[in-house]
Amino acid sequence: MQNHDFFMQRCLQLAAIGQPWVAPNPVVGAVVVQHGKIIGEGYHQHFGEAHAEVNAIQSVENKILLEGATIYVSLEPCAHYGKTPPCTNLIIEHKIAKVVVACLDPNPLVAGKGVAQLKQAGIEVMIGVLEKEALELNKRFINFHSNKKPFIILKWAQTADGFCGRYPNSTLSNKITNWYVDVLVHQLRSKEAAILVGYNTALIDNPLLTTRKWKGKNPLRIVIDLENNLPQQLNLFSDGIPTLVFTYRPLQDKHAVSYIMLSNKEHFIDEILETLFQKSIQSVLIEGGPKTLQKFIDHNAWNEAHILTSNNAWHEGIKAPVLTNGVQVQHKNLLNNTYSIFKSENNL
Repeated sequence: MQNHDFFMQRCLQLAAIGQPWVAPNPVVGAVVVQHGKIIGEGYHQHFGEAHAEVNAIQSVENKILLEGATIYVSLEPCAHYGKTPPCTNLIIEHKIAKVVVACLDPNPLVAGKGVAQLKQAGIEVMIGVLEKEALELNKRFINFHSNKKPFIILKWAQTADGFCGRYPNSTLSNKITNWYVDVLVHQLRSKEAAILVGYNTALIDNPLLTTRKWKGKNPLRIVIDLENNLPQQLNLFSDGIPTLVFTYRPLQDKHAVSYIMLSNKEHFIDEILETLFQKSIQSVLIEGGPKTLQKFIDHNAWNEAHILTSNNAWHEGIKAPVLTNGVQVQHKNLLNNTYSIFKSENNL
């Protein structure tokens, strides 16, 4: 009897390797098993390139072994022509006997069609092995296609007594997190399609919002500048990295900076999320400042919150956002900081 969890866990491990490079596609891993042993494995490595099933099948040196084998896949195989041919065709062609799938693909182009085509070809299909873990791994992709909006991650650092910044005239250090946490933040950035800040953060911090401390793609940078008052010499506008500006007073697009006009001053968060969905932005990391973060919290427009807390107390400063309707799912001690992750009760 084969250990389905064991082989599917390997699929999930493989899938995670491709996370910084495959969006807007999902991360997918696959292993080919014959007589209880893995004879081939692969994962989706880059957007537009071969899918996990193709790489796994191609990795099997003796293709004769594929007949009667079982292939484990962390997401339902595709059955449509996109940038690559359908994976179901290759599985059928090599006479693989059984396909074990962690979860179905909510993309309307797939959405059960892959499983149906395999069954029609006489292939046994098993669904739901490590489904919870697979859904978590592809939470951005799943949310985007199921809920028609980006997956929103809030992130901020705060002191032990709940401050996230110094007053503008302070001469004291504004640093809260340690170097290790800083690297983890850049790793998080590399996983997201976009990163968003508000007016004050852009103006006061003049951030780069890149992944310079981690190997990975820079996310699309987004800034909310409602009155279009930010100086054009800021890093967000002058370093050539793509930046999107939401505003009521758009300027002419130039270089890597694009402007999108907002029409609803009362409910612009919904308008921003709808615009990003139409642009196929599957996830957004919101890094501040506290006013912007609180707007998304109060609007229940978030999926996860990553809160980095220092052991130090400042006793005064700018108050950190107040999270509501959140369930803590992870807590780590990282040197003199803690890293806590919350999921929204409204989006569980």
